[in-house]
Amino acid sequence: MAHSYKAIFENNKKWVESKISENPEYFHELAKTQHPEYLYIGCSDSRATAEELMGLGPGEVFVHRNIANVVNTLDMSSTAVIQYAVEHLKVKHIIVCGHYNCGGVKAAMTSQDLGLLNPWLRNIRDVYRLHQAELDSVRDESKRYDRLVELNVQEQCINVIKMACVQERYILEEFPVVHGWVFDLRTGKIIDLEIDFEKILKDIQKIYNLTDSDWVMSRKK
Repeated sequence: MAHSYKAIFENNKKWVESKISENPEYFHELAKTQHPEYLYIGCSDSRATAEELMGLGPGEVFVHRNIANVVNTLDMSSTAVIQYAVEHLKVKHIIVCGHYNCGGVKAAMTSQDLGLLNPWLRNIRDVYRLHQAELDSVRDESKRYDRLVELNVQEQCINVIKMACVQERYILEEFPVVHGWVFDLRTGKIIDLEIDFEKILKDIQKIYNLTDSDWVMSRKK
């Protein structure tokens, strides 16, 4: 086996030892259960890891990742993760996080046959179609690329909000709230796109109301 592969197990051994030295009960406590407040839906890109960029540790973030942080209701993997996080883990925040310089988004902007990736990237091409006038007005290609990353996050947030489990729990508990972020690989900073969760709920209510009841909007107000 390659040295780099073997090194992973050495790294794991050192990590275990360091955690036990800090807290002898660390793994005993970790094995009990999980109570994360956050569901993080991000890109599979190896440079953008959820816990590290958020400054959180094991047990604090429930994570789902795929190419270009897509939420497609026909994808059983992402929908199952969302439903489990909402109904069983009772997360309070759902974060869709894209990142600048995303290979999946860039591929969706090119006119080429990418085989099995085509149907997946079509989700992002659809985002481009919805916002074509805005995107085509951006002359700088790199800025257009960045903007599509942001718009893709926005549309995936809307796809999360469309889900019945999210709507139903929000009516009862005012959670979870959906957020859209972009991670800037060039600076290391998280950018909050300030998705207006309640406005989106109101705007799509007529079409995507799956609860058969009036939607309660921020009852604390």
